[in-house]
Amino acid sequence: MTEPPTDLPHARKKGFLAGLRASFLTGLVVISPIGLTLWLMWTVAGWVDGWVLPFVPQEFQPEQYIGLNVRGFGVIFFLVFTIIVGWLAKNIIGRSVLRFGESLVDRMPVVRSVYNGLKQIAETVFAQGETKFDRACLIDYPRPGIKAVAFVSSRSKGEIAAQGSAADPLISVFMPTTPNPTSGFLMFVPESQVTYLDMTIEDAAKLIISAGLVYPVPRDRDQPKSPARSTEAR
Repeated sequence: MTEPPTDLPHARKKGFLAGLRASFLTGLVVISPIGLTLWLMWTVAGWVDGWVLPFVPQEFQPEQYIGLNVRGFGVIFFLVFTIIVGWLAKNIIGRSVLRFGESLVDRMPVVRSVYNGLKQIAETVFAQGETKFDRACLIDYPRPGIKAVAFVSSRSKGEIAAQGSAADPLISVFMPTTPNPTSGFLMFVPESQVTYLDMTIEDAAKLIISAGLVYPVPRDRDQPKSPARSTEAR
């Protein structure tokens, strides 16, 4: 009769430690996004309070009533104030006051340049009339055969559009960099060379920020994704 192996207890001990390690890593994966999100919200709320609360009259401060400095009150006050300003800017009186204020700013050489630049950026980012970056796509970059993820902005206009053709117009696309998607390259690509993707803008942004580690889940797991739509145009 053969004797049992002498290293059996050691193997059980190793398996137990491996299970603890796996459980710890799993818990870390679950806790890290939640903790970082809460920490970021807490930090941003404190930063906004530090900017907004000094402008709030003392009679409206929460410390006057409950004796505590409630974090996030500045955020609420900022949201309410912004909504009121937006509502006033939509009526005739608000637009008249806004035009009068902008006419005064236009007379100030340095302030005029700063204000007009910031206004143009804000109108571009928060524009509601047009859709901005509503589709993700693939383009050939930096050479044919190598693909890069980009965001479709709009069809080119004016002098840029004149450089293309009516049958294959130029499309303005923004190709962000990894892992910082706020910087990148603006390119004008013929529509026939743009491969539209089915993934959303959020999924494409996650793919770029994660450097290709986080891939979007296909909408239909049972069926393969449809081939690129731009190839049909070719």
